[in-house]
Amino acid sequence: MASTVPYVLHGEVWALIAGAIGLGWYAARVIQPRAVALGYPAITRKQKVFYSTAVVSMWAVSDYPVHDVAENYLYFVHMIQHMFLSMIIPAMFVLATPRWLLELVIPQGSRVWRTLRTLSKPIWALVIFNALTITLHFPATVDISARSGAIHFLVHLMVFSAGLLMWMPVIGPITEWQIHPLGKCMYLFGMSIVPTVPSGFLVFAEGLVYDHYADAPLRIWGLTVLTDQTAAGIVMKLGGGFFLWSVIVVIFARWVSSETAKDRTARQERARIAQEPLTYETVTERFATSPAPAEQ
Repeated sequence: MASTVPYVLHGEVWALIAGAIGLGWYAARVIQPRAVALGYPAITRKQKVFYSTAVVSMWAVSDYPVHDVAENYLYFVHMIQHMFLSMIIPAMFVLATPRWLLELVIPQGSRVWRTLRTLSKPIWALVIFNALTITLHFPATVDISARSGAIHFLVHLMVFSAGLLMWMPVIGPITEWQIHPLGKCMYLFGMSIVPTVPSGFLVFAEGLVYDHYADAPLRIWGLTVLTDQTAAGIVMKLGGGFFLWSVIVVIFARWVSSETAKDRTARQERARIAQEPLTYETVTERFATSPAPAEQ
């Protein structure tokens, strides 16, 4: 595929990746020792792996040849690129961010902090992410962004930022901003519904939706415009849906496991108490630790 697409040097992508690498190095080598000295936890190995994987993935989907194919030749590759930029890569960056680092970059109580708190609430994150998803699939929006590198870069920045907000109520570093596990499952289920609209439109459209891809200088892999369009809809529905539903299954399984463990511990404690001999000291201790009766 790459041999058929003219090579283009994307300097902005290399600058972005170099900046991400520099920020990661500075956080780990300069800021972290000071944070640990103040009693904050060190960056874990898992967080480092998430960050490194996120940076490499961002480079892979934003540089040649994926970017060029997605922008000018195949819309289904464009959909794969957006799935990574809007869901997968933001999730890895969120998981890689220690709480103390976020609080250092955005001080608590500041206007930016309050704005982030508001936009990270489930209803706002859901509305922003899905409204952007719908808007970016209008034919006019796709054609304009595909023909302008600056607008395309801005679109990717918006998609990535919306993805960060999307994951804050689920796996964000500020744990008190996260919602209940069952709430997370319902929230992610809502996230998986809206993309069904544009994906269904692409799959079942009888004619051409995006004129830009009909003007491609060559048909890679021999795919027709309509076949590419249908594949894009399938990627949008099944790819994004499979990823979100996989997360839902993991969250639900962990919640059930946690609740089962709590119930088992409670039963064991009740059984232990029932087996203890009833003595004056035991009764006195139980009365001392039990809450006072409510006044009538």
